[in-house]
Amino acid sequence: MSTETQLKERLLQTDGEFQQLAAKHHDLDSRLATLIGQPHLSAPEELEKVTLKKRKLQVKDQMEQILRRGRTVTGSGPDADAAPAAGG
Repeated sequence: MSTETQLKERLLQTDGEFQQLAAKHHDLDSRLATLIGQPHLSAPEELEKVTLKKRKLQVKDQMEQILRRGRTVTGSGPDADAAPAAGG
């Protein structure tokens, strides 16, 4: 299991905000899949589809912020091996 997957699993078990965002993302994805599966959408449904896509992306961005914090805490992020900046 990758470190990223382990971090997500840990956050799903321990971080209430991440849990709520993950549930919201799933709900948005389910509704979006329903709309996309329809052969024809009315104008309000098209608007809903666009709105759902935007909201889903916002939620994903919020989840990514939490993941970045988790990576920083665990030292498993892409910058974990970077040398510290020279101080003055």
